[in-house]
Amino acid sequence: MKNTGKIIVPGIIILVHIGLFVSLQYVQIDLETKELVRKILNVTITFTIAWLIMSIINIGKNMLLRQFDVSSEDNLEARKLHTRFGILEKILFVIIIFIAIATALMNFDSIRQIGISLFASAGIAGIIIGFAAQKMIGTFLAGVQLAITQPIRIDDVVIVEGEWGRIEEINLTYVAVRIWDKRRLIVPTTYFIEKPFQNWTRISADILGTVFIYTDYSIPFNDIRAELERLVRESEYWDGKVVNLQITNAKESTVEMRALMSAKDSPSAWNLRVYVREKLIEYIKNNHPECLPKSRVVINK
Repeated sequence: MKNTGKIIVPGIIILVHIGLFVSLQYVQIDLETKELVRKILNVTITFTIAWLIMSIINIGKNMLLRQFDVSSEDNLEARKLHTRFGILEKILFVIIIFIAIATALMNFDSIRQIGISLFASAGIAGIIIGFAAQKMIGTFLAGVQLAITQPIRIDDVVIVEGEWGRIEEINLTYVAVRIWDKRRLIVPTTYFIEKPFQNWTRISADILGTVFIYTDYSIPFNDIRAELERLVRESEYWDGKVVNLQITNAKESTVEMRALMSAKDSPSAWNLRVYVREKLIEYIKNNHPECLPKSRVVINK
């Protein structure tokens, strides 16, 4: 019903315009007024047809993407299609509006040359605009490139400018990133073409999480390893694939242990990491307090 309403309104307006065009032939008014009314009707029906075409495109996109749910757990293909069709829709809208404006201008003799120029001088205008607005054109083309190459997609988890967030909106000129604390980071599309960034869900959503623990040299590694496996296996955030304890460094006064674990997505990995970190620290405090980091001073008498 909602989709039908999008085309009913412009459809009715077009039918009204057709009726007005027919009635205009029989109305007894002077030719100058009749010509002015005809031109106004031409302009309004031009924009109404553009409105109808854009509504049809939007309905077609929504119907096509209805079967691809971004909120589902396995949503890689859905995110690809939502991103691609969302950007292509915006490109088509820009083209349709451009054509509608040019067509409307051609209805008036005094400014018809402007409408003709928009069509006939696109190449020259492109060169002039290219020099005058290189940054804007570059941003627009970057949006088109994002739709084709898709280094990012809707709902991708990314690290941008040191911030962790999800891609919330992709437009032709900017991308909105929803930060974990509900802030929005607005980034120009050129950023994702020109600068390096992290995409944690480019191929799949599963990810490895790490927790670093620092203890004294006297820590029993096997006990910590067994406790880590117990904690991870009991957690609802673990995906059942990877759990391991590795000794990654030995400094002057401490040993660095890295707990490695896997999760189905980055939010689960975060929750699993903070849970394991807290419980391992509690375990060491309660069962091996003598193994907490300490500094040794030897005094020779």
